[in-house]
Amino acid sequence: MSNIQLLILIIVFLITSIISVVTGSTSLITVPVMLQLGIEPRTALATNMLALTFMSMGGTLPFIGKKTIDHSRLPLLIVLTLAGSIWGAVIVLTVPVKLMPLIISILMIAVAIFSITNRNVGVIPPTGSPSRLAEFGGHAATFVLGIYGGFFSGGYITILTTAYVSLFRMTFLEAVANTKLINIFSSLIATIIFISRGIVDYKLGIILSATMFIGGVIGSGIAIKLSNIWLRRIFLITVIALAFKTLLDVR
Repeated sequence: MSNIQLLILIIVFLITSIISVVTGSTSLITVPVMLQLGIEPRTALATNMLALTFMSMGGTLPFIGKKTIDHSRLPLLIVLTLAGSIWGAVIVLTVPVKLMPLIISILMIAVAIFSITNRNVGVIPPTGSPSRLAEFGGHAATFVLGIYGGFFSGGYITILTTAYVSLFRMTFLEAVANTKLINIFSSLIATIIFISRGIVDYKLGIILSATMFIGGVIGSGIAIKLSNIWLRRIFLITVIALAFKTLLDVR
């Protein structure tokens, strides 16, 4: 890889990590760029997953002490995420990913439709507690999406954020904080599996991990200063744009 190509990756990963702290969908941009630069698909997925781990760490730091993380649900959510992500990472090693862009775009369009038709969800502070069915749905979504997160991660946090806002009745800021922390465990366990199979590019991974850690810190710092209304607007615009981008890539 030339110095110019490396510089392109650093710029793309930095900008994407700053924005995607709020929106998610980091891998929908970073992985295609890596593939365009000639990086082998499984190596791209594995190296990107390593960088995502550090982005999530950096993105979580500004939220510590801000009372936005749900500590009561956290232990079970982490266990479900780890179980799902292990399964997803194993799938990467055995199944082709040709249909994933289409699946991602469909899910993200569904997320956009939900956000448009439920304008106050995540913006107005919720009252009361979610029903037992909603609680079950939130935990089930954590496990199922954990499988996808360990597999590819493109759109994983975007959809998980929507699940937490609608099912756990979190505000957007709370959902961003909690999903960012959970993504540490999802990306980390997948990365460990990829390392054991020898498909991580360590030299590139270290550079991109440092880049995304910095981007995560910057992005979360910006998110904390924004209102839930603006977080929702940024989230929705990005979801719609990425959904159509992914559909065009499929064609």
